[in-house]
Amino acid sequence: MRIGVIGTGRIGTVHANTLSRHRDVGSLILTDADAARAQELAHRLGETAAPGVDEIFRWGVDAMVVTTATSAHAELIGRAARSGLPVFCEKPIALDLAGTLSAIAEVEAAGTVLQMGFQRRFDAGYTGAREAVRSGRLGRLHTVRAVTGDQAPPPAEWLALSGGLYRDALVHDFDALRWVTGREVVDVYAAGSDAGPAMFRAAGDVDTGAALLTLDDGTLATVTATRLNGAGYDVRMELAGERDQIVVGLDDRTPIASTEPTGPPAADKPWTGFLERFGPAYEAELNAFVEVVRGERPNPCDGREALQALRIAEACELSRRERRPVRLMEIAGGAERSAM
Repeated sequence: MRIGVIGTGRIGTVHANTLSRHRDVGSLILTDADAARAQELAHRLGETAAPGVDEIFRWGVDAMVVTTATSAHAELIGRAARSGLPVFCEKPIALDLAGTLSAIAEVEAAGTVLQMGFQRRFDAGYTGAREAVRSGRLGRLHTVRAVTGDQAPPPAEWLALSGGLYRDALVHDFDALRWVTGREVVDVYAAGSDAGPAMFRAAGDVDTGAALLTLDDGTLATVTATRLNGAGYDVRMELAGERDQIVVGLDDRTPIASTEPTGPPAADKPWTGFLERFGPAYEAELNAFVEVVRGERPNPCDGREALQALRIAEACELSRRERRPVRLMEIAGGAERSAM
């Protein structure tokens, strides 16, 4: 199997490393807007660098992995679909619903595969939580609390391209919430704060956000995120039911300290970022993509799943701006469906 990797930045490098050592992948063709970066990575991995995207399509591959800037995702997904190629793409498909729906339509018309990069679906903690909820271990689920905290803010120039806190960061929590519970969000009420560094206000973004979400069975979920969690990278999900309560992301590296006299000590080596925290999950999702391409398993996260997470993010952004509850039916792209 020959796979084209378009984009060799941080996550593209991680995925290229995973694929290069995969026993079922014979070779890679790498390209990037920064040609020297792609060439250096190809040399290091013993793979081939292409001058540009056109050459990858012309030279021929069996599948594509897209890790470029978000603005290029939808076009590349559509081009791959028209070429009959399965695609793995980092989230999001696009920063707007129209671009997302257009790309999905191309994939569905072509009958090809689009697997989206929501790596938390491959994390052991989130997988365990899903199993606990689906097995009935918790009894009736009544409360979910999700947290995402970046240790340090992103570069100022990146903020304007990110889509904002809800579409960029919290969209992972929205996808995980649907996937773990198997329920759909019916309404949201969101708020945000830009009281931190001025670059967030300049970008029209917030550095901290929160949302209350109601699921279709009445379960209540709170979801919070910040770009300024100086203690370390913190991603958790707590799920409380009538019988039991569990938590994802609580271990000896969780950057949280107890004030109780007999509480656990603070982490000696807290998580610093998503690549470190979710390293095994990133590898697992690419292994799954190879299996999908080989016809050995169904697609674990298609474009419609990404669309639903984006719709929740859109609803939260609308709620924040207009300071009101927003029902998901107000957001284009429905009707709702249960997460896989």
